[in-house]
Amino acid sequence: MARSNLTSVTEFILLGLSSRPELQVWLFLLFLVIYLMILLGNLLIVLLVLVNTSLHTPMYFFLTNLSIIEVCYTSCVFPQMLEHFFAERKSISYSCCVTPVYSFLSFGIAECCILSVMAYDRYVAIRDPLRYSVIMNRGVCVRLVTVSWMGGFVASMVATIATFQLSFCRDNVINHFLCETPALFRLSCTDTSQAEIITLILCVLTLLCPVIFITFSYTHIINIVLRIRSAHGHRKAFSTCSSHLLVVILFFVTVMSLYMRPKSLYSPEKDKIITVFYVAFTPTLNPLIYSLRNKEVKIALLKLLGKTRDT
Repeated sequence: MARSNLTSVTEFILLGLSSRPELQVWLFLLFLVIYLMILLGNLLIVLLVLVNTSLHTPMYFFLTNLSIIEVCYTSCVFPQMLEHFFAERKSISYSCCVTPVYSFLSFGIAECCILSVMAYDRYVAIRDPLRYSVIMNRGVCVRLVTVSWMGGFVASMVATIATFQLSFCRDNVINHFLCETPALFRLSCTDTSQAEIITLILCVLTLLCPVIFITFSYTHIINIVLRIRSAHGHRKAFSTCSSHLLVVILFFVTVMSLYMRPKSLYSPEKDKIITVFYVAFTPTLNPLIYSLRNKEVKIALLKLLGKTRDT
């Protein structure tokens, strides 16, 4: 049967987070506040790094890119989610489903790469502090960030093409609040094994490999720190890495539990909760983690507030 005869679905219906009408206003307000906090927190990090020369270091250059990525990938989800809270028919056209899937995957994969780069940066800073600025020079940092962004765009293109080459000719109802590849696989009326294999390979490359690399980096970091004799040195080294490690754990645990779990564990309601966690709460917590646990960021924020009051 020709693909044109199979693909009859022209739009998808998203069931959203809840079907209870009395909750829609409260959910709208909750996620509006969360979205504004994500924008404010991450854009504030970007602003602080731009206006403070003391933060013009590789670590904060990578942190700036991480904040930009989080603003971008949450902006792929929240505007449509907020609109659907008040929509009687939560529909999205077939063509409009492609763009959010590609964009969401692009920024998500780029974030995995940036978190790996940040782990390498912390490893270099602790292993060889005297040569840190030479090893992690401006050119190296720019190349690492460029590869991270390009890796996200290329890998997500492969995943998106594999997903939307499938045919959808029966059910068009997605029990979710956004178009996601696992949900789309379950709607397809053709064999999804090839697309699932491609997705699995990409998950190994963009999720599992970064986790292994980060684990390897922090194993070496811990070994180096344990050889430091002074308590002050221990505290300084761990404070340098603890913020990044906490962000890594929050992000990768939630994403891997969604994209790298057996089919037998599939649950639409659990999927929505997991997705909310890494789409909403992790980007909200990241600026707080980096600002509250980082003395340099707090000093930069106080300086910015002082300048604002003076003017």
